Amino acid sequence: MNHNALRYTSDQPRDHVESYFLKANEPNGERALWLRSTIFSRASEPGGTVAEGWAIAFDRRTEARRHCAIKRTLPISRAHFARDAFSVRWDEPSEGTALDAREGASKGYLRRGDKNIAWDLAYTSSGAALELLPFSWMYTAPFPKSKLVTPAPDAEFSGEVVVNGERWALDGWRGMQGHNWGRGNADLYAWCHVNVWEESGEPCVLEAVSARVRTGPVLLPMLTGVAVRLRGVDYKFNRPTDMARAKASIDGLVYTFEVGSDLGRVRGEIEADPRDMVGLHYANPVGPMTFCENSKLAAARITFEPAGRPTINLVSKAAALEIGTHDRHPEVVMMA
Repeated sequence: MNHNALRYTSDQPRDHVESYFLKANEPNGERALWLRSTIFSRASEPGGTVAEGWAIAFDRRTEARRHCAIKRTLPISRAHFARDAFSVRWDEPSEGTALDAREGASKGYLRRGDKNIAWDLAYTSSGAALELLPFSWMYTAPFPKSKLVTPAPDAEFSGEVVVNGERWALDGWRGMQGHNWGRGNADLYAWCHVNVWEESGEPCVLEAVSARVRTGPVLLPMLTGVAVRLRGVDYKFNRPTDMARAKASIDGLVYTFEVGSDLGRVRGEIEADPRDMVGLHYANPVGPMTFCENSKLAAARITFEPAGRPTINLVSKAAALEIGTHDRHPEVVMMA
C-alpha cells in the first residue's frame, strides 16, 4: 500500500476529509510543533471543497503558556496535492499562507492577525509505516469511515521555526508524519503517539487509537488498536479479537487503555494538563462539529509486558494526545 497516496478524487463529489500532518517534540518536553494540511469536501456543496493549513507551536517554558495556533483556508483550486506521494503546495501571500511540504521536508508560514508561525524543516525516518487497522482491505472499504496510517512513525527533525518573531532551532527533535482520511471524524476518539521518553535508552515507538464509530443509526462499542515498536520489532495489538477484548476509556483529558494477546500486554495512561491542550474546530461534512482537544505535551505512563521478556516501564512528558468529541471540555481554550 502507498501510505501517502491521496484518497481524495475531484471528479467524484463526496463527503471527504483528508489530512497529512507532522509532529515534532523538543527532547526535554517543553516545546512541540504540529503542522497539518487538509482537504475538506462536502458533497452537498459542489465546488466548495477547500484546502486548510494548520499550525500549532506548543510552548510551556513559562507558567503562562505561550501556545500559538493558526488555521488558514483557501479554495482547493489554489492548492496542489500530489496523487501518489505526500506533496502539498500553495502560495497565497495575500492570505498570509504558503506551504511546500513533501516527504522529508516542510517549509511554509501561516499568519492571522498578530500571530505568525514560519518553518523550514527537514526530517529523516527509519522503519516501516505503522498500520493500526487490522486488515489492509479496511483502508479502501467504506468501514470504518475514518482511516489512519503513520508512514513515518519515528522521525528526527532539523531546521528552524519562528513563532511570533522568536526563532526555535530544531536539533534532534523527534516526531512523526501521519496521514488520515475518511467521510468524517469518529463520534468519539482518542489518539496518542509517543517516541520521546524520559530516562530510557529504549528505542521505542507507541501509537494507540480508540474510537466509537457509527454504522447507520447504530453507535458501535469503542474499538482500540495499539502498536509498539521496540528495538525495531513490531508488536501489534490490532487483530479483531485484540480490539474486542481491549479496555479503553476517555475521561475528560485522560485516555487509558489495556490490550493483550499472545504477544504480551500493554497498559497506558495518557493525560494532558488543560493548559497544554489547544482546542480546534474539526468540521464534519455531515453532522455536528467535532471538538479536537489537541496536545503534544501530554504525560504518558506505559507498561509493556512482551511475552517471554522482562516488563518495560516507560514515562514521557512529550506525548501526542488528541481527543475528538462532540462535547467540549470546559477548561480547554478553543484557538482555531
